[in-house]
Amino acid sequence: MKVYFNNYRHHWLSPYTMVDYLFFWTDWSKCHRDKSFNRALSCSEMDGTWTDRPDWVESWTDRLVPISKFIQKILDWIHPKIDFVKIDRWDTWSMDQSLGQIVLPMLRQLKLTSHGAPHVDDADVPEELMSCSAPRKEKEHGTDANHFKRWDWALSEMIFAFESKLDASWQDAFRSGEIDMIFVPIDQAGNEVPKKDAKHFQWVDGPNNTYECDYERMKVVEDRIQNGFRLFGRYYQNLWD
Repeated sequence: MKVYFNNYRHHWLSPYTMVDYLFFWTDWSKCHRDKSFNRALSCSEMDGTWTDRPDWVESWTDRLVPISKFIQKILDWIHPKIDFVKIDRWDTWSMDQSLGQIVLPMLRQLKLTSHGAPHVDDADVPEELMSCSAPRKEKEHGTDANHFKRWDWALSEMIFAFESKLDASWQDAFRSGEIDMIFVPIDQAGNEVPKKDAKHFQWVDGPNNTYECDYERMKVVEDRIQNGFRLFGRYYQNLWD
């Protein structure tokens, strides 16, 4: 697998920017480029409002729009947006593992850099994070105090699911002992028979088997993992920043 996505290209050169620098000696250009508050006030007084532009500016920008578009087209050709994905045959042998290695670091970054949060249903979070558990909202249509906490929790559960998928060592906490298993030759009825007469083989504990596993506690974690994947699918279209 080979994946390469580059950043979005910004190749638009505004005709107003071009006018600013082509007619740098004009009062409008000087005011337009001066961002200081006092200077802006004087420009507002001069032009009527800060956003008003003289007729000659609009006239020149209309002439320069085709040039701006031509420059953008050339730069888009020289430095295009690259979205390259190549899938090899072996990438789908364990597609869940392959995708997990890409999704996990993206989820971690999204959680660190997220600037907002979508609506997360109360049914998808613990009781203490539900909207009904938050203090009364000051504004009827505003967000409650747990709004961002719900999204943060949902992202954490997605991350936990993919981490557990890529590293199964968490299962070791529920296992102990050594495995000693042997194959016993059996007939069609399930009775032990000489190997030469066997129709099937049964896998049974050997004399040195001490393996034990707490499957009930392990299932609690497995259910949490499965719920993390469910949340990933449910809120897939909200995975953006």
